[in-house]
Amino acid sequence: MTQRQTHESENLQYYATAAYPCSYLEGHIARSQVAVTSDAIADLQYSKLIQHGFRRSGLFIYRPYCDHCQACTSIRLPVADFKPNKSQKRAWARHGVLKPTVIEPGFLDEHYALYLRYQKARHLGGGMDQDDAAQYTEFMVKTNVDSCTVEFRQPSVDHVNGELKMVSIIDRLEDGLSAVYTFYAPEPQQNYGTFNVLWQIQHAQSLGLNYLYLGYWIANCKKMSYKVRFTPHELFSEGRWTTSCV
Repeated sequence: MTQRQTHESENLQYYATAAYPCSYLEGHIARSQVAVTSDAIADLQYSKLIQHGFRRSGLFIYRPYCDHCQACTSIRLPVADFKPNKSQKRAWARHGVLKPTVIEPGFLDEHYALYLRYQKARHLGGGMDQDDAAQYTEFMVKTNVDSCTVEFRQPSVDHVNGELKMVSIIDRLEDGLSAVYTFYAPEPQQNYGTFNVLWQIQHAQSLGLNYLYLGYWIANCKKMSYKVRFTPHELFSEGRWTTSCV
């Protein structure tokens, strides 16, 4: 990790990584700014960081810090105002049989196997399709904030507890939920991703929280286009959140 700028705020320090190939825009070079602390990061600190455009991957809390690009934009949904469109309503009806179970973060062979299936089907050659169990644990299981794992299972005569279809890693914040990562069975004619966001919206509402943070959106990245289909949504730009009609 290369230090470009370091300063302290609420016991936090910020560092810039070395440049690396962008995972979202071909031919682009990226950097990240990483927030670190000498002690365990407080949940309130983490909430404030998410509110200012940061994101979590394992124990790393980061945001884009690229030299010549500002394509990544944080996006969140005000859950009280959300209204599903026809396509989202169909996804909810199609997968409404799935049973969610909230559990503590931890390594399970069944989760890891589903993760590899998902990566090889959806992100082949992206690097994560080659993750071993240790790498999976580092980025999908380890956490130092208020996190949970949610299993989504479909009733099945061949599986006592139901067939595992989807897994989500979610963080609870002061003002909302942060959707850290979701992976699911790569099956044809499914809308698991859409259903999952709808479930997280409903879950945030049930907890009396205001927002669901969906991470980053990039206008020219097709894999992220689904995020702006949830309306209304807010984008973080120039230090503030504004409602967008994108």
